[in-house]
Amino acid sequence: MKELKKRWKIESNFQLAIIFIGFAITGSTSAWLSKPVCFWLGIMKEDFGLWYTPVRLLIIFPIYQVLLVLVGFLLGQFKFFWAFEQKMLKSMGLGFLFRT
Repeated sequence: MKELKKRWKIESNFQLAIIFIGFAITGSTSAWLSKPVCFWLGIMKEDFGLWYTPVRLLIIFPIYQVLLVLVGFLLGQFKFFWAFEQKMLKSMGLGFLFRT
């Protein structure tokens, strides 16, 4: 845990616990939202077959990104999650979304 705290520049175990809770809430919420969002968009397993899961993941990806920052804000860790978000998207080649 010390290495993770050092890498993430986190001071306390409490802050680390809050961040883990933030990731858990975000992941659970985005998974929970993916089914109704796909239904609303008309994306059904019967129509997409084997492509249903990859399409569902592509759709939920932007929802996860927004939720991550929102949950981080609600938990008082906006600065950490915003930096994490930027770093993750830059590593995926989407750095153009952020002009710093």
